[in-house]
Amino acid sequence: QVQLVESGGGLVQPGGSLRLSCAASGRIFRIRTMGWYRQAPEKQRELVAISASGDITNYADSVKGRFTISRDNAKNTVYLQMNSLKPEDTAVYYCNALLCPGYSCTSFDNYWGQGTQVTVSS
Repeated sequence: QVQLVESGGGLVQPGGSLRLSCAASGRIFRIRTMGWYRQAPEKQRELVAISASGDITNYADSVKGRFTISRDNAKNTVYLQMNSLKPEDTAVYYCNALLCPGYSCTSFDNYWGQGTQVTVSS
C-alpha cells in the first residue's frame, strides 16, 4: 500500500516562508513525477509545481521566483520551499505522485496525499 504523507503547513504572515514535505512510503518500483497542487475555498485544484525524472521542473506562473520544488530520490520525498508568501497562496496543499507500485512497472498510478493547510494572514 503506497501512501503519501505531507507535513509542514501552518499559519504564516505575508512575506514569510514555509517548507512543505511529502514522503512516499510502501513498495515503490519507480517514481515518474512528484509535485504539489493546491485548492483554495470554492476554487478548483491547481498545479503549483512538479518535478519529473531528469531534474525537470515546472511551476505555475503565480509562484515562479517564490517557490522551489526539490526531491530526495533516495527518500522518495519531495519538498516545496515557499518564500514571499502572499494571502492568495492560502489553500490546502496536496502532494501528488505518479509512480509504479510493487515490484515491476506495468503502469504508472496516480497517488494523492491527505492535504496540508497553508494560511497566509496577518
